[in-house]
Amino acid sequence: MAIQRILIVDDSPTERFFLADLLGKNGYEVSMAENGTEALDKAKQTKPDLILMDVVMPGLNGFQATRAISRDDDTKHIPVILCTTKNQETDKIWGMRQGAIEYMVKPIDGPALLQKIRTL
Repeated sequence: MAIQRILIVDDSPTERFFLADLLGKNGYEVSMAENGTEALDKAKQTKPDLILMDVVMPGLNGFQATRAISRDDDTKHIPVILCTTKNQETDKIWGMRQGAIEYMVKPIDGPALLQKIRTL
């Protein structure tokens, strides 16, 4: 499946802008959410091909949102890449157990992210 539509989930406007700019310039259709709860709603409504999920957010955090997305019949087919400042190995293991397919530590390396997306 070629990735075309990507949902960016991050409470930081700066991070959302950076990722949206990078992905938009590389031909991807981007939508955004500011928190985990909004991410769940948008994932069900828009059915993106991929979700880039921050972890540290108010309310429903990225681990909780990823777990909910990966266990819901309507959204479990959508791959999630966690993009976070949490760089401990235990965080990565926990994130992958929640259903993420990849774990990237901020600051996000643009070319590395694009390469990961192309290999999906």
